[in-house]
Amino acid sequence: MKKLVFIFLFTQIVVAQGGMFGKNPIINKENWNKQRVHWGYYLGFNSLDFKFDYLSVAKDIEVQTTTGFNVGLVGNLRLNEYFDLRFEPGLYITQRNLTYPDITDTSDRLREVKSTYIFFPLLLKYSALRAGNVRPYLVGGMSKALNLGSNHKLKEDNYNERFRMTQWTNFYEMGFGVDIYLEYFVFSPSIRGVFSVNDELIRDNTPGSPWTGNVQEMKTRGFFINFTFH
Repeated sequence: MKKLVFIFLFTQIVVAQGGMFGKNPIINKENWNKQRVHWGYYLGFNSLDFKFDYLSVAKDIEVQTTTGFNVGLVGNLRLNEYFDLRFEPGLYITQRNLTYPDITDTSDRLREVKSTYIFFPLLLKYSALRAGNVRPYLVGGMSKALNLGSNHKLKEDNYNERFRMTQWTNFYEMGFGVDIYLEYFVFSPSIRGVFSVNDELIRDNTPGSPWTGNVQEMKTRGFFINFTFH
């Protein structure tokens, strides 16, 4: 994910070097923010993790994160000069690999948790004053996510190599970004942290399971890097 952060920062440098912060820049899309409603789409990347809380002291479950992919739509409602209400439904594909250090059998020690989320976030966006063709902003809110790969309906569990999670999860999100006004469209790179507020783990049918027996809570956390086009 260091490469993704570098891309984000590099984008800002390229824009700055292109004269966006000059004394007398050519103002692009001068009245764009006066629209009551506008639409867009985004592409991006994600890196999601699990936070585990345990019932008793034990070795931590090791979580290996991977880089996932995001794609979605943006609906923006202008409230006033500084605040907008946004709905950003999107598809988020990710994978987390869990290693259980107390399990000796190598075939049972690893669980690959592949998740395909559909996020339904409702966000409040606060924008600073526009400076030339750049306008930074903060964004935050709540979202509900449907996990299409949850395995929540299966009766089989980890004893049959089936890792199960809840179908629906609630998240809160917060982040920052910048609107860059180009000649033909508005480009908005952003970074956002996401944190689930409810336990996502479905316990195995057998009490004391080495995979789920000692877990008090398992919650998703991570961040998104999105590139939005309006």
